[in-house]
Amino acid sequence: MNASRTARERARAELTREIKDEARRQLAAAGAARLSLRSVARALGLVSSALYRYYPSRDDLLTALIIDAYEDLGKAADAAADGTDPRSRWMSVCHATRRWALDHPHEYALIYGSPVPGYRAPQATVPAAARVPLLLIRQLQDASAAGALAPPPERPLTQPLAEQVTALAEEIAPDLPAPVIALAVVAWTQLFGMISFELFGHLVGSVDPSEQFFDHACRTMADLLGLPEEGA
Repeated sequence: MNASRTARERARAELTREIKDEARRQLAAAGAARLSLRSVARALGLVSSALYRYYPSRDDLLTALIIDAYEDLGKAADAAADGTDPRSRWMSVCHATRRWALDHPHEYALIYGSPVPGYRAPQATVPAAARVPLLLIRQLQDASAAGALAPPPERPLTQPLAEQVTALAEEIAPDLPAPVIALAVVAWTQLFGMISFELFGHLVGSVDPSEQFFDHACRTMADLLGLPEEGA
């Protein structure tokens, strides 16, 4: 690789970072629906055509920001999954997910808030979006492999739901039975529902501050999933 090409690649990487940083600032100030390449270019002192070489459309820029947000959240969750047993790792991942959301409210709103009018997330966002759910599933797999996962409550699944979660289990965790996957989906939606309620102000006047409620709920979810206390 010659020096001039390396310099061009560095310059491109730097401008890409500046474009994303400015786009995030505009997301925080005005929301995703008002984001435009023209406004980002203007803020950076560039002509719009210069940005098109990096992001051909607003949707391409949004997709890049969405993937970055999911990946950043995934890294935070991965870093927290260092407990000594599946239950403690479950708790750590849940708390790390909440902390990331509170520290990055605008990025969280981009990926878990209201849909952006006219935007449809492409398939390219799916792997990054799946990082936290798959990390939570891994704790159930680890507990099951160790013979420590308690059987789920005897609550029969309807045929349509059984078909859905069986297909999901085959795709992401064929070693876990369908009822466990159904509970995992309950826990996953509960986790992000709680975070969204807190972040968007829906717990004001009830369980606000929400730290103790969140911890209690995550422990309750772990009990429901059959993740035993360490040493139990």
